Amino acid sequence: MRQAFVAGILLAACSTGGSGSKVNRDTLTERQSDSILAKSSIPGASAVGKAMKAADTTSSRVRASDSVQ
Repeated sequence: MRQAFVAGILLAACSTGGSGSKVNRDTLTERQSDSILAKSSIPGASAVGKAMKAADTTSSRVRASDSVQ
């Protein structure tokens, strides 16, 4: 039941609401929403957290190699 509720919330958040809908820029950032998703119990959500960790690791390695040059 809880998973269906969360899925409904995500589906409602992703709907466009028609061609005249405006995007509210004062909402969560993409990273914040991904972090919330990664901590949820939705099947496969842990992969989002793992992808975020891999991206962070890669970014830190790139910054480290840039600072060496």
